[in-house]
Amino acid sequence: MTKPIKRYSEAFKCEVVAEYEAGADVSSLQKKYGITGGQTIQGWVKKYGTQGLRTEVVRIQKADEADRVRELEKQVKELEQALGKVMLEKLKLESILEVLQVNESDVVKKNALPSSVISSGKPNKRSTK
Repeated sequence: MTKPIKRYSEAFKCEVVAEYEAGADVSSLQKKYGITGGQTIQGWVKKYGTQGLRTEVVRIQKADEADRVRELEKQVKELEQALGKVMLEKLKLESILEVLQVNESDVVKKNALPSSVISSGKPNKRSTK
């Protein structure tokens, strides 16, 4: 008799990983779901886990380093605000330019010579008497 090969769905794997990340230990999850592979759940945690292997990154800094980080974050925020203002100004200027181009093309059309002048080469003389 051959040993059956188990294939777990992605949804099932994510459910097991969520339970692991909520605090359940690997051996209890293996017993609960009948998972026989020794590294199966750890592999799922690496692939599907949002918190990884329950590790937490702790940053240890000197006071001056922390001050520098805060200063740089403040500078980034100021630069992002300045960039936003510049982008708005750019959009405003592009809109003004577009309006001016439309107005200019309208003026050129209005001031264009009549077709009779263009065909004869001579302007029509109108009497002003």
